[in-house]
Amino acid sequence: MSKVIGGLFSSHVPAIGNAIAKGLQQDPYWKPFFDGFDPVKEWVKQAKPDVVVVFYNDHGLNFFLDKMPTFAIGAAPEYANEDEGWGLPLFPTFQGHQDLSWHIIESVIADEFDPVTCQKMTVDHGLAMPLALAWPGVSEWPFKLVPININTVQHPLPSPKRCFDLGRAVGRALASWGGDERIMVCGTGGLSHQLDGERAGHLNPEYDRFCIDNLSRDPEALLNHSSLDIVELAGSQGVEILNWIGARGAMLGSVKELSSNYHIPISNTAAATVLLESCEMAEA
Repeated sequence: MSKVIGGLFSSHVPAIGNAIAKGLQQDPYWKPFFDGFDPVKEWVKQAKPDVVVVFYNDHGLNFFLDKMPTFAIGAAPEYANEDEGWGLPLFPTFQGHQDLSWHIIESVIADEFDPVTCQKMTVDHGLAMPLALAWPGVSEWPFKLVPININTVQHPLPSPKRCFDLGRAVGRALASWGGDERIMVCGTGGLSHQLDGERAGHLNPEYDRFCIDNLSRDPEALLNHSSLDIVELAGSQGVEILNWIGARGAMLGSVKELSSNYHIPISNTAAATVLLESCEMAEA
């Protein structure tokens, strides 16, 4: 049977793509962040996930303010990486896992969720960047992709509990899937940052540390704040922590933290990387 073997949680700042393109991984400004991916690269090399289920937020490629679903799940045969205006180098096209996507969709709908289903979908830096860091320089991705989009842009936002419950529903769908794939989940975005307005440049290391510290041991602690509380604490774009919460919800069993990294700033963002492993995986 298929099983969730681990989870990657990481920021998806566009400037990372330019740093990769310019070969700045050892630059003093960037090195503390890129070093945080060393254990991730080693883990994926050993664990060899067959499927990656990514909880992320779209930046205008598929959805805009006039049409913004709360949740959307990709069911496409492939997902091309496209740039939404940052001038970023593009990464290889991702191959989809349509059968698993439809199983997840049918399962979460049976669990009283109502996602938009996307049989054609492109993906931006919000999904591609953490995967490019975990598998640097590949010409072909060694896994199939299931993308799950969460609205972190247009109010009203889903609550942290609703995102966690969606993750739980996805986790149950993965547990009931009849395949034998090794599945990694991924939550992208954040941590604290605000790009505009009077609080542009806002960072909150205390809240960021709270999220990192509780992600493995007590994820429900992250549900004690409303989405608007998180906007206040972490900034208007820091609410991307909802993606982390959704992905963590999909890890149903016990987990252990393998590595974590926190660095301020990248561009104007507090950046973090956390790698969790299923305890079932560790015992195998």
